[in-house]
Amino acid sequence: MIKTIYPCLWFDGKAKEAATFYCSVFENSKIMADTPMVVTCELQGKKFMLLNGGPAHTFNEAVSFVIECDTQEEIDYFWDIFTKEGKENVCGWLKDKYGVSWQIVPSVLGTLMQDPERAPRVMAAFMKMKKFDIAALMNA
Repeated sequence: MIKTIYPCLWFDGKAKEAATFYCSVFENSKIMADTPMVVTCELQGKKFMLLNGGPAHTFNEAVSFVIECDTQEEIDYFWDIFTKEGKENVCGWLKDKYGVSWQIVPSVLGTLMQDPERAPRVMAAFMKMKKFDIAALMNA
């Protein structure tokens, strides 16, 4: 029987630096093991492996991590930290300084998109956004 499933992220010699950064961003986070090749950490209680695999790859949007936020303050917090040395994209997407893709989304978005009358207006509103604005979505 499978004990657990967790992601392994490949870094070019910066696994420890990245793990330390991510642990500083998320509550309930810690580095669990640190070897020259692999750093294992928990982010928000979820296990991640960060591998010092060398320069053979780059991250892309094919894999991203979604952070659901209940408040605009939470959205602003994650957006500001990750885009400080990263890159903004549209519809709540961004890349952090390591090139890892994140989606910073309001937790209410699913509910708004389930309303057949409101969903087109909400979608039209967020298609024009980079960072999500919960008030604007609620008023759409």
